[in-house]
Formats: sequence, C-alpha cells, structure tokens
Amino acid sequence: MQVSQLETVHVIVKGVVQGVGYRHATVRRAHMLGVTGWVQNMEDGTVQAMVQGTPDQVDHMLEWLRRGPPAAVVRDLATQREYTDKRYARFEQL
Repeated sequence: MQVSQLETVHVIVKGVVQGVGYRHATVRRAHMLGVTGWVQNMEDGTVQAMVQGTPDQVDHMLEWLRRGPPAAVVRDLATQREYTDKRYARFEQL
C-alpha cells in the first residue's frame, strides 16, 4: 500500500454505544476490513476511534460505525480527517 493512499479519520460516535459490545464489534469489523487504528470509550458516554486505511477501507468502516452492532443505537457520527505521519500497526481497543 502506498503511503499516499492512506487515510486517517478520527471518529466520535454518540448514542447508546457503551455497554452494548460496540468496541468489541468494531475491532472485529476493523480486522475484517483490514483497517488499523484504535477504539475506546470516553467518560462522556461517546466512543472515539481512529481509523486508518485506504479510502475504500475507511469508507466501509465509517459506514459500519454509523450502524454499529445490533444492540447499539448510533445517534450521531462526527468524522475529522487527520493529517499525520503516524502509522498504526493494528486495530485495537484502548
């Protein structure tokens, strides 16, 4: 994969996204799609993630994050493109 084709997007997910298996399912989906980065619960009740991959991989991951696992109720998804030289080796739950 060429570095120029790598996109990094910071995501904030709001709704019923804690205590419903959201992070665990996100890690599974990320591994399936081949994206790297991380996902974590925040004290304000949101879930934040950093998603890195090709534009196509990132689009598919964002599409999934908008729905989440069956028990989740996603009310809002905010994304911001990050311009970073940092490369994530894997996708993990923080």
